[in-house]
Amino acid sequence: MKTESDSALRKIPSVDRILKNPQLSPLFKDYPHSIVTESIREVLNQLRKELLNGNSKDINELEIVEKVKLSVVIKGKYSLRPVINATGVVIHTNLGRAILPEEAIRQVIEVATSYSNLEYDLEKGQRGKRYTHIIEAIRKVVNVESAVVVNNNAAAVFICLNTLAKGKEVVVSRGELVEIGGSFRIPDVMAQSGAVLKEVGTTNKTKLSDYKNAINDNTALLLKVHRSNFRIIGFTEEVSVKELSIIAKEKGIPVMVDLGSGCLIDLKKYGFYEEPTVEEVLSEGADIVTFSGDKLLGAAQAGFILGKEELIERISKNPLMRALRVDKMTLAAVEATLRLYLDQKNALQKIPTLRMITEELSSIRKRALKIRAALKKEGVVSLIKEDFSMPGGGSLPEHGVKTYVVAIKTKIAPQDFATKLRKVEPPVIARIKDDFVLFDPRTVQEKEIPLLAKAVKQVL
Repeated sequence: MKTESDSALRKIPSVDRILKNPQLSPLFKDYPHSIVTESIREVLNQLRKELLNGNSKDINELEIVEKVKLSVVIKGKYSLRPVINATGVVIHTNLGRAILPEEAIRQVIEVATSYSNLEYDLEKGQRGKRYTHIIEAIRKVVNVESAVVVNNNAAAVFICLNTLAKGKEVVVSRGELVEIGGSFRIPDVMAQSGAVLKEVGTTNKTKLSDYKNAINDNTALLLKVHRSNFRIIGFTEEVSVKELSIIAKEKGIPVMVDLGSGCLIDLKKYGFYEEPTVEEVLSEGADIVTFSGDKLLGAAQAGFILGKEELIERISKNPLMRALRVDKMTLAAVEATLRLYLDQKNALQKIPTLRMITEELSSIRKRALKIRAALKKEGVVSLIKEDFSMPGGGSLPEHGVKTYVVAIKTKIAPQDFATKLRKVEPPVIARIKDDFVLFDPRTVQEKEIPLLAKAVKQVL
């Protein structure tokens, strides 16, 4: 006995019929045939399930075509794509950390679209070394003997320990056994590298005598880790790099400093007093310094290793270097960014990370007014409030920077509104405070203001 659903199922058009619908023809200019076909099958299968579940409905081919169009557009989007960062967190780990300077982007395009002298010595006409490009660039900015770059700072710490201390002890203060994002823990990395952890001192107090008493014939390194993502305050004591370097030289042991964020410009006049520069740490006697390329440096993801030429040479010859090395596009971005540091004023203006962190409050307010005006044009009521931005990325902890935010009060729950904002194109990432949805102009670019306003209007 034929049921009503059986009759409806027979009316479902075939995949081939929908493919030939003229309204879908424009899609084939921008999307592969396979994506359109897959979308048709999914829409028809969903319709079939609904009918089998007893949801009687008319078979409307126009409605099917519209659903296919929407499906194709969604499937055609890249998984990794731009978003509007309205959180005010400048070095946002989840949102890609540093935005590259325009100069770096141009250099990446130049190198990526041509053959290059990546590992070719143009003067000698023979094979060269890829890290030559970085050594020359970093030497112009920092007074250092040599340098090498790997794919991130965790890799930099790992390969240094593996090269210089495998099977031997590395002395570290208990107050510096840090964990950063992604469960990167100093003790775990040290264990994987083959080095033996030798803890000294306590969480809040480590003295010079603690290091002295820990040094023995099996000691390979004295390691100091900059607490870049937290602070210990109150009853505390720690040993400086300068003090460590004095006893290390007496014992013939290198001092390694994991600096984390890698600041090349003194930010004290901008209120950031706890972040030492790479130059300062090297001048205090550090033999090896590691840091990230995509945090305060403002370049691409990379792990810098700077220091004594003899130690860098040993690290460069480690067989693991090939597994951890960076590609030509990273090298291009890093070199171009480093060149901007030849003029500090230029660097502060042209490197987005530094520009956003140090931007004057009056400039932030002007952009807040532009956002409010753009929202008003879309019929959205908002107000401007004082608040704080964060540098982020494990850099400059507890250093909130004064800002102005554009706040809107929504009829639906703020969390639901924020969820809907993430589903528009481009996605907007906002923050919530006191039942307001906030947009921080510090991390919103000028070109994104109209898009932000339209996204809010679309959600409303």
